[in-house]
Amino acid sequence: MRAARLIKMVLLLQSRPSMTAAELARELEVSERTITRDALALSEAGVPVYADRGRAGGYRLIGGYRTRLTGLARSEAEALFLSGVPGALRQMGLDDAASAARLKVSAALLPSLRDAPSSAAQRFHLDAPGWYQEPRTPELLPVLAEAVWDDRTVSVRYRRGARAARRDVERELEPYGLVLKAGVWYLCARAGTSFRVYRVDRFTAVTPVEERFSRDEGFDLPAFWEERAAEFARSILRAEAVVRLTEAGARSLPHVTDRAAAQEALAAAGPPDAEGRVTVTLPVESDEVAYAQLLPLGPEAEVLEPRSLRALFADAATRLARLYG
Repeated sequence: MRAARLIKMVLLLQSRPSMTAAELARELEVSERTITRDALALSEAGVPVYADRGRAGGYRLIGGYRTRLTGLARSEAEALFLSGVPGALRQMGLDDAASAARLKVSAALLPSLRDAPSSAAQRFHLDAPGWYQEPRTPELLPVLAEAVWDDRTVSVRYRRGARAARRDVERELEPYGLVLKAGVWYLCARAGTSFRVYRVDRFTAVTPVEERFSRDEGFDLPAFWEERAAEFARSILRAEAVVRLTEAGARSLPHVTDRAAAQEALAAAGPPDAEGRVTVTLPVESDEVAYAQLLPLGPEAEVLEPRSLRALFADAATRLARLYG
């Protein structure tokens, strides 16, 4: 523990002209008294740590000293490529590895380039969860993440089925990759001979086994996810709605419903009628979902079929008219 802290202290001093005891204590999460003792220990070990006295004083390395301890460990190198997603790193238990990797890279850079990491971080940031959602970290995510990194088979229990008929099933999975979509974590894994997608928050137990699996080097996680996501989006569109749209409604339709389904429906629509409206047959998930999606279009969309969905809009229109007179 202390050895790792001493190495990190040297790397910090190597990456900056000087640091105060308070700054080092904050970075290393120890007291300033501990920093004083660590600096003395480094000096006794031959590392030329020099302490400047006074209010503007601090610690620095003298004589152009540079440590060779900048080699990245595998976990640090892998975490470095995810360092633009700090929330995801924390949830997978990799924030310490990413911090160490960034520090090692910074220490290895030329002095003129040492502001590059902070410069990039100040200009680009990825915030994965959607608006108005409280991100929740699945309890078993770190265990799954470790199994993914290690190519280790896991024995799991997974909650399946609708709320009223949920049940746990047991599986042995080969975890190939994790995907963070709109704040929700998914595991892409091989079960038997096929690849499947599982919501991480539905795992009720995950136990790594001794066996490691041989990864299929031809597996492409981004391509697999894109294909499965498109299949899922289309699979839930089991019903249809016939909708008449103004020009403004047609422009807005892809922004309130499934984009691909809306674009296909618009492409297949006939010419506008005498009022400039086009009639489309739109795949939808259900009356309730279609109602929630199409309601923001207001008078720019008129539902013609099914009658049950049209009735929902008629009721909404009546209540709105009563409210606004």
